[in-house]
Amino acid sequence: MNWTAEELGPKVEAFLRPLLKTAGLALDFKIANGASIDPAFEKPDLTVDFEGRDLDVLLANKAELLLALEHVTLEALRVRPDEHSRLMFDAHDYRMLRVEELRLSAETAAEKVKRSGVPFKFSPMNSRERRILHLALRGDAAVRTESEGIAPRRQVVVYPASHQASGKPTR
Repeated sequence: MNWTAEELGPKVEAFLRPLLKTAGLALDFKIANGASIDPAFEKPDLTVDFEGRDLDVLLANKAELLLALEHVTLEALRVRPDEHSRLMFDAHDYRMLRVEELRLSAETAAEKVKRSGVPFKFSPMNSRERRILHLALRGDAAVRTESEGIAPRRQVVVYPASHQASGKPTR
């Protein structure tokens, strides 16, 4: 699959336009070759940026509908899970703000773990957001992160570096 607006854009458009119309959502979107939000965390090849009267609906509940549209589109286009990060949906810089929020949350959790020696569990989140937490703390030798549980209840746990590993993968 060629990850450009010229190649994949028409396929995304052909799926999204009728879906948004059927859903009765007053939204429009632009498809562009990837714009890096923060290269350390998100660098998609293709972005879909939404605008319109129903943006509040799209971004409600931690952008649940935005993320669902992204997921359904990836599934409809039969994108392999290991390539999901190559396409990103956004609106009003939500993703950039969410990356910053997660990065700060990771740092705060790490400081708490260092002070208390007690592991910190984040609320369950999707794989992209868990990845951001892992990446945010990868350079901190005093803590380590691990994902635990089964989707959709999978969550990141921050442990003191000296804490015994569970032997589970850290994804």
